[in-house]
Amino acid sequence: LLCPFKLLFFFCNNKPIMSALNNFATHILSSSSKRSLQESRKTQTLSINFSPTFTIQNIPKPPSRISFVCPINAVTEDKEAEARQENEKKESNGIEIEEKLKNSFLSILLDKERFFNASIVLGAGTLAITRLLTIDHEYWHGWTLYEILRYAPEHNWIAYEEALKANPVLAKMAISGIVYSVGDWIAQCYEGKSLLEFDRTRMFRSGLVGFSLHGSLSHYYYQFCEALFPSNDWWVVPAKVTFDQTIWSAIWNSIYFVVLGFLRLESASNIFGELRATFWPMLTAGWKLWPFAHLITYGIIPLEQRLLWVDCVELAWVTILSTYSNEKSEARISEELSEAKSDSSSSKLPED
Repeated sequence: LLCPFKLLFFFCNNKPIMSALNNFATHILSSSSKRSLQESRKTQTLSINFSPTFTIQNIPKPPSRISFVCPINAVTEDKEAEARQENEKKESNGIEIEEKLKNSFLSILLDKERFFNASIVLGAGTLAITRLLTIDHEYWHGWTLYEILRYAPEHNWIAYEEALKANPVLAKMAISGIVYSVGDWIAQCYEGKSLLEFDRTRMFRSGLVGFSLHGSLSHYYYQFCEALFPSNDWWVVPAKVTFDQTIWSAIWNSIYFVVLGFLRLESASNIFGELRATFWPMLTAGWKLWPFAHLITYGIIPLEQRLLWVDCVELAWVTILSTYSNEKSEARISEELSEAKSDSSSSKLPED
């Protein structure tokens, strides 16, 4: 037990050994202090390298003027865009509503027009069929339906001949008025309108011309033609057809065109200008139909029955006449509207 103490005492009293131990201890302490300093420097560099970035990234910057102005401008632009979109939606909705109202109003008007036209057609057709079928209503007692339909055509023909004897001009005027009205209706259907969308005013004008002019003038014309060519030779029928398709056709086509123009309240210059433009086409169009029809008119049909035959053929001819007349009028109206629009646009250009 006393040996370690003795050794310690020995080393302590020996000066060289103690100096060597002191040098060794100081060397060890200096090396450990250097290591600690290096480690502390490394930690400081790490903290210097990483901690500023951490603090810079995490510490909020003070608000600048730009950070306030840009969001405000974006918000105001978004509000303006939303307002514009809402206004556009309102305008589009208003336009759609207006168009729907217009379409509904037009559809209502068209429905009313169709209903009125249908009532006219139904009433006129019912009246005509009733008058034709009830010609023998006073003698119907005990008749069968077959007997009524059998004797109706014959007795209607007898009634027509009696009317011709009693008042030939009025009877022919009535037939021509009906034929010209129906012919104009056929012309409107040929132009693309449906059966119940016809123009009543236009049909009434055509029927008025047929009633007031064609029936009476044709009655006296056929009598004049018989007096002009009294012979029964072979050349009389071609002569009458030639006279009819040159002199009389030119006169009647001009009368029909001019009177319809005045009934449409057009000016005289427009009427005669359109007449000059359509005179020759209308006359040559008649040559495709009437020469063949008039071979029967002047060769077979008796004088008093000629107008009825001619009116039956004129269902096709009035369609041609009415189409020519109304096409020119509608073309002139469309040209006037286009000229008015061009004049208004040209007058606005200098102001702009």
